[in-house]
Amino acid sequence: MALVTTAEVCDANPQLIVSGELRALQPVFQIYGRRQVFSGPVVTLKVFEDNVLIREFLEEKGNGRVLVVDGGGSLRCAILGGNPVVQAQNNGWAGIVVNGCVRDVDEINGCDIGVRALASHPVKANKKGIGEKHVPITIAGTRISDGEWLYADTDGILVSKTELSV
Repeated sequence: MALVTTAEVCDANPQLIVSGELRALQPVFQIYGRRQVFSGPVVTLKVFEDNVLIREFLEEKGNGRVLVVDGGGSLRCAILGGNPVVQAQNNGWAGIVVNGCVRDVDEINGCDIGVRALASHPVKANKKGIGEKHVPITIAGTRISDGEWLYADTDGILVSKTELSV
């Protein structure tokens, strides 16, 4: 996907957009991390102002996957910080998309991983371990399921039911 932009994918596949097989997330995310272009199979997680399950996922081998977290759009605290992002980078995750906030932005921006989030916030999250793994989520106007494919670049984020051959 490095040589083909999300815009080119959209231009080349209008039938997939009409059918809903290819969806563009609303442009609400800020770009963090050194990897501005990333893609991979999706792993979903739903939490609210709690980061225990996020950390647990990122401690696993990523194998080029993308963790997509529905944090409820909360702007009251950060559910992702620098330490878990460093761990994700070291464990081979391609990227992390958070419908919520991050913190430790300078540390995240030093990592070779793609991160998208709504904003940054200095307050840390709760640590109760409450949430749902591998469930369909809806963020940025788009329904996303475990196992779908996510493609991100500086133009935006696309989700596809299957891996695109571009």
